[in-house]
Amino acid sequence: MITYIGRPEAVVAATKDLTKTALGLIDMTRQKGSHPRQGAVDVVPFIPIRGISEEEAVTIARDFGHYVGEELDVPVYFYEDAATRPEWKSLAKVRTGQYEALAEKIQKPEWAPDEGPAKFVPQSGSIQVSSRFPLVAFNVNLATTNLEIAESIAKSVRHINGGFRYVRAIGLALTDEGMVQVSMNLTHYEKTPIPMVAETVKREAARYGVNVVGSELVGPVPLGAMSQVMEYYLQTHDFSMDQVIESALIGWTG
Repeated sequence: MITYIGRPEAVVAATKDLTKTALGLIDMTRQKGSHPRQGAVDVVPFIPIRGISEEEAVTIARDFGHYVGEELDVPVYFYEDAATRPEWKSLAKVRTGQYEALAEKIQKPEWAPDEGPAKFVPQSGSIQVSSRFPLVAFNVNLATTNLEIAESIAKSVRHINGGFRYVRAIGLALTDEGMVQVSMNLTHYEKTPIPMVAETVKREAARYGVNVVGSELVGPVPLGAMSQVMEYYLQTHDFSMDQVIESALIGWTG
């Protein structure tokens, strides 16, 4: 995952360069991995942080998708806030069957891409483009090599199986580390806070007699999400991010 922050014009220019370069270097016919994916450049989300509206971010996402389809000749699917169909708001739905199923499904009228050719491009697959609320990539590592435990816990917390509304989760084996991981995306931390999910995973692991040995946050994390962690684990219910000295320097208005 690559994350960068900047003004819209600079971000779009950098993303075009990155995408063009990646498509020239990555061959999906030779790619193997455990994480869900449908293309060499799998997802490109444009996330409004400050000084830009959600509507403007959607416009940027769709303009970028048009560029990919027209200039790079790669199929594009819009998801989340940029989705053109209600059923495609979910990234998991858009990636149904993943790369291995794309050759067949892209030929079906109901799977015609939003931009680019309605044909399978083996080397690149498709690119999924969106605008969305800031996502928190949160992983919890468990002291066991039993992947079924991680998969079971992931199933219990993710929305698609009746868990938290704004959680996507899978179980992964960290073979080199000798443990397994519950890998999660919290798609709306304000409605499903990090502590709520962390404590649920811990309780579920305890049912199997397994300890949590660590966790990780992948990529940038919103200050608002960190405020939730402070309030929960330090029990500082009257805490405000305005108390953080650096907030004055970055124009925090949470």
